[in-house]
Amino acid sequence: MDAVQVVETVDGSELAAIQLLLATAERSDGRTAVSEQGRLALRNPRPGVRHLLQRDDDGELVGYAQVDGSGTAELAVAPARRRRGHGRALAQAAVAAGATTAWAHGGHPGARRLAEELGFELVRELRQMRRPLPVEDLEITLPEGVELRSFRPGQDDGAWLALNAAAFAHHPEQGGWTEQDLAERLAEPWFDPAGFFLATRGDELVGFHWTKVEGDMGEVYVVGVSPSEQGNGLGRALTSVGLRYLGRDRGLDTVLLYVDADNPAAVRVYEKLGFTVYEVDLMYRLSSD
Repeated sequence: MDAVQVVETVDGSELAAIQLLLATAERSDGRTAVSEQGRLALRNPRPGVRHLLQRDDDGELVGYAQVDGSGTAELAVAPARRRRGHGRALAQAAVAAGATTAWAHGGHPGARRLAEELGFELVRELRQMRRPLPVEDLEITLPEGVELRSFRPGQDDGAWLALNAAAFAHHPEQGGWTEQDLAERLAEPWFDPAGFFLATRGDELVGFHWTKVEGDMGEVYVVGVSPSEQGNGLGRALTSVGLRYLGRDRGLDTVLLYVDADNPAAVRVYEKLGFTVYEVDLMYRLSSD
């Protein structure tokens, strides 16, 4: 019988074992099993986050799950140990630890079946869209009075957090970023201020496009526009600036982004820019019935 240990922090040896399991799962599945936020929470303790370490009778780590402060779970089972009931046991332990929602990255049929069997229902579809680079014939027209510059770490942090909160007031997962959330990402090896574009109107920050590059893949990491600038084309212009940077300046041949399926306006913008759906991440919520 699997033993599942629930802890608030992991020590060095546990972290190494978890990271090895996640890396092995990613190579096998072609996608990460735990989100960026979850991977950061592994290395940087956060209030309310619980880590579930699943070991076999010999003490070998066969599964890992994380339940964040909002009750959202992500989990992974070592590829060589799948189809033996470990996933079900780990998911049940996550529910016992307070999970009320869970991600199935890539929407794997097995994860869907497990979610349904445990009484979870589909509530969200997050699409990963991709397109080739470079983007030819990009027309970039900024609204009158708006200028571009790069992010300045240590100087723009507060203003950016305030704009991010305003731009994503309807989306607490993004709009609720704290100083810690920003600082952790600014410290990541992939961070490059040259790819973090800010739009200003006078002294006011009114929009941004933060690009991300890991390996040979570019990402439209996050695009935000002040509510006062909505509808004037700034979002599309900022997206195009980032695409030009990733393709022309960084020489990448593919770019990805994530967008919620229930945001048809954003989906249409990205489709017009040549993006198509590559895969989907599905969120399930525990039914109250």
